[in-house]
Amino acid sequence: MEAITSLNTVYGNDEKIITYQKDRYNKLLSNFEKIFGKPHLNGIKFFSSPGRTEISGNHTDHNHGKVIAASINLDSIAVASINTRPEVVLYSEGYDKPFIVNLDNLNPVEEEEGTTAALIRGVANGFLKHHYIAGGFDAYISSDVMIGSGLSSSASVEVLIGTIFNNLYNNDEATSEEIAIIGQYAENNFFGKPCGLMDQVACATGGIVTIDFYNPKKPIIEKIDFDFSATGYSLLVVDTGGNHADLTEDYSSIPSEMKQVAKYFNKDFCRELDLDSLLKNMKDIRIKISDRSVLRAIHFIKENERVEQQTKALKENDFEKFLNLVNESGDSSFKYLQNIYSTKSVEDQSVTLALALSDIFIRQKGKGASRVHGGGFAGTIQVFLPNNLVDEYKNFISNAFDKDAVKVLSIRNTGTVCLNNSSQ
Repeated sequence: MEAITSLNTVYGNDEKIITYQKDRYNKLLSNFEKIFGKPHLNGIKFFSSPGRTEISGNHTDHNHGKVIAASINLDSIAVASINTRPEVVLYSEGYDKPFIVNLDNLNPVEEEEGTTAALIRGVANGFLKHHYIAGGFDAYISSDVMIGSGLSSSASVEVLIGTIFNNLYNNDEATSEEIAIIGQYAENNFFGKPCGLMDQVACATGGIVTIDFYNPKKPIIEKIDFDFSATGYSLLVVDTGGNHADLTEDYSSIPSEMKQVAKYFNKDFCRELDLDSLLKNMKDIRIKISDRSVLRAIHFIKENERVEQQTKALKENDFEKFLNLVNESGDSSFKYLQNIYSTKSVEDQSVTLALALSDIFIRQKGKGASRVHGGGFAGTIQVFLPNNLVDEYKNFISNAFDKDAVKVLSIRNTGTVCLNNSSQ
């Protein structure tokens, strides 16, 4: 592992964590060599792309809003090597068969929708559209960003694939923002998921960032200099075990309904609206569109304001105010955005239950905050708690969910990265 020079930069200085990561990369390399043999040509490269946690701005990015997000310690990793063929051969841990993509055909393939092959093909297409090179490589990847966790497993993989193309064929010339935009393009047009750009930007950039998507082609990204570890709080996600299957319609209804309200005012996105105009035209909008669309537009406008307030609170080190705004965000997502459960399966309310239990616990202790995390409808919630209450919370939540459902996260300051830049 001598060629990997950046493990401490990416994973910190805890010896146990570094040992774990070394074992993880060694296993990855062993699996790669069993399939592809010893490295050749330019040798092999190791890559890491973090997952992300959304801190504020629930469902605002797709309507050109503002968000706060952070990359986390869970990541997708890869070992990759250039090959001499116009194809990508990618093995993923847990899958017996590889994903093979012929780079001579970079049009969307309907049968690939929802698969890693679609992401590879879409990212390659995106690199060409941005006037970069997309050449063949062999790779083996692994990820501890849990699928369906709201931590953006698909965005992490998209950004990882983009970083491989960028390093192996483009001398790392594509910026992290470009890699993020290409990843979103692949997910929207090849994978078949109508996501915004927040996930990819957070995975690509690293640290706590505020992102303004007023112009999504040139998002304004600002790193926030805030030491979360110094607050005495832990950032938790709780996997509620909900099923993410067949939720595309639920997800896509949110940006669609918001844009219908914008269209009423001859605008394209909710970012162009103001609350006063919305309130003045409420009766007509209700008749011509729907009540839920109005509520979701209200959420957008107020959530966008909250992002600004939370950014200011973090910059001023006012963590108590920040936590109050986290609770407000959760309240708005529940009441107005309504992405807590699917109306197609109202009997399954695992996210609702986790939020209810967390609210009871936080009110009893007088400290903390909770909110739905990520896209919603199923998956995870986010909880901020004092460090000394984490174990007690795990015991409390185990009345409905497994103790293992609670994951304690740390914020990673490094975004997507090639860990070595020399042949091995």
